[in-house]
Amino acid sequence: MSDIRRDRIVLLDTVGTVVFAVTAVLEVVVFEHWTQVVGVTVALVLFAVGCAAFLAGYARAIQRSRSEEISVTGLFLLAGPAVPGPVKLRLGLLLAVQVVVALVAAGIRTFTPLAFGVLVPVFGLGLNGLWAARHGQFPPRRPTPPPSSAPELHSEGGMEQNAGHG
Repeated sequence: MSDIRRDRIVLLDTVGTVVFAVTAVLEVVVFEHWTQVVGVTVALVLFAVGCAAFLAGYARAIQRSRSEEISVTGLFLLAGPAVPGPVKLRLGLLLAVQVVVALVAAGIRTFTPLAFGVLVPVFGLGLNGLWAARHGQFPPRRPTPPPSSAPELHSEGGMEQNAGHG
């Protein structure tokens, strides 16, 4: 059952990235009012989905962090051994495509609605976090060492001596 969930997250990321890339290219090439409306709508929807996925992944990671060592880079950037290679490669490439398309499109037509595309990588980061929080294999949490038993510094009878001489 977890394979279906993994596939859904990766599939959603793939479809969202392709739709974003197509609308960004369409906006750059055609640059009509309707392409701008479509492009802004796609960028904002992907951003909103990314925010929701980010929060859901973060909430799940908080629950798992009670028993597992979860890092922010392992969760959202898929750093370390928590995520299998093929999934890490696919999600990483999709995030890279989102960043490159957003920056190139916004750079080609500066000061236009294409600038909304820079919000789209939140979609990829959110889905990375959601995938890792649901399916990542993080190491078990190490026990916390007990507090050190350093001697307390205090003067002998300092308060008691002064209390009677008032």
